[in-house]
Amino acid sequence: MKKMKKCIQFLSSKLTPKLARQMQDPLAVFSGGLPSWCHQLTKACPFLFPFETRRQYFYSVSFGLSRALQRLQQQQSAENSNLNNNIELRVGRVQRQKVRVDRHRILASAMKVMEMCGSHKAVLEVEYFGEVGTGLGPTLEFYTLLSHELQKKVLGMWRSGSCSKESVMAENVEMWDVEQHGAFLHANEVSKISTVETEEFVQASQGLFPRPWPPNADSSQGSQFSKAINYFHLLGQVMAKSLQDGRLLDLPLSTSFYKLVLKQELDLFDIQSFDRELGTTLQEMDALVHRKKFLESLDDDNGKASSDLLFHNARIDDLCLDFTLPGYCDYVLKSEGNNIMVHIDNLEEYISLVVDATVRTGIMPQMEAFRAGFNQVFPLSSLQIFTESELESLLCGGRELWAAQSLVDHIKFDHGYTSNSPSIVNLLEILGEFTPEEQRAFLRFVTGAPRLPPGGLAALNPKLTIVRKHSTGANGGVKGTAQATDRDLPSVMTCANYLKLPPYSRKEVMRERLMYAITEGQGSFDLS
Repeated sequence: MKKMKKCIQFLSSKLTPKLARQMQDPLAVFSGGLPSWCHQLTKACPFLFPFETRRQYFYSVSFGLSRALQRLQQQQSAENSNLNNNIELRVGRVQRQKVRVDRHRILASAMKVMEMCGSHKAVLEVEYFGEVGTGLGPTLEFYTLLSHELQKKVLGMWRSGSCSKESVMAENVEMWDVEQHGAFLHANEVSKISTVETEEFVQASQGLFPRPWPPNADSSQGSQFSKAINYFHLLGQVMAKSLQDGRLLDLPLSTSFYKLVLKQELDLFDIQSFDRELGTTLQEMDALVHRKKFLESLDDDNGKASSDLLFHNARIDDLCLDFTLPGYCDYVLKSEGNNIMVHIDNLEEYISLVVDATVRTGIMPQMEAFRAGFNQVFPLSSLQIFTESELESLLCGGRELWAAQSLVDHIKFDHGYTSNSPSIVNLLEILGEFTPEEQRAFLRFVTGAPRLPPGGLAALNPKLTIVRKHSTGANGGVKGTAQATDRDLPSVMTCANYLKLPPYSRKEVMRERLMYAITEGQGSFDLS
């Protein structure tokens, strides 16, 4: 299973269209009567089918009849639209559950939302107190804001560079209660929290991976540890709910974390994928252990030679290592381990204990809490048909956002604009010049989420639409003049992926006003 992504040459050109036809059969979907071979083959031999086919199968069988019908309706509507066919299948719609949250207390609100609605089959829709926005845009931003909250150092969830700083900050974390009234959350008597250190996020260039907690953490650091466990439970619920509703998260999780989600075992060689320095050091030490064993296996007396083995020109004894976990001084690897020094003869035991604490014992309670939260929404086992990279694509969308030459093919121009309009030509040039971070900011401004779904801009639903915004003169100048137009700002309807763009006089003016709107337009949903 670990090497499934390397087996793409085994794709079956006969089974793939057969499975696709089964999923397009309304009667089979309505009755839940897909043939048993569909489940058996996708589970046992997922490499026989391309990712897109397995993704369609996943959404057809994992979330119940109503969602399967909705997805079939959407697919057939798209196909009928492309074929100019007016025949459509309409069999009801999925229920929606609206909740209202405080955007300044996203984490606490999310816990209450998931407690109330996590196990419900209804599609979650989010609104914010004091804001008029509703629908897809605010909901997508909710998942984005929550993704960022879950990356804060104070939560004690993820590996970071300093164990002491983590411990101090984690003590400041508070669990809040949120008032409940019907299907809405009320933000009465908001608790104050220190903003000095809570604004610091875990920086993980190789992706987020759970920080290890010692086996006695429940007794020695009970409050901190139990909060971290609660957050992983929340993460499982949120991840499952986002998959169920087709929302995207903005969480840079490591490949190894996705392997754990898929119930794959990690070992020494996986550590390098989320902590390059520790992983490389342990592998070099492991090579030294094997060298020692080789020397001792020779017939000659090599005991002295093996004891003189060096690690980067230093004896193991001179490294002053003890049996505590590197980077986590409170994690003692064995009884009295902080008083036992590492040397060449116990180096193998040291490596084994570090690996176990890093990828097994030290993170087991967190992953159990994550799986428990996930299973409250739908079975985690449903994800076994994907690889870790495919799962990342499902949850967070593609890493690549767009290429300049493909923009015009996947954007709709309407209400005063065509693809040849001077303002559209300028806009496409600006979008093509955007850096990756500017692309993310633009996407969040227009759609509410900083990432595109699997398939990129072509898969965005509703399609990105750009229309002409007429000047009102509200910002100065005579209504309808170029001077008044250049003072206006673009506005958006995130629920429809709809950008209202004034016909600016110059490209430079358009870029300046667009970037200003992107920067200053975050943080609330109001009428435009």
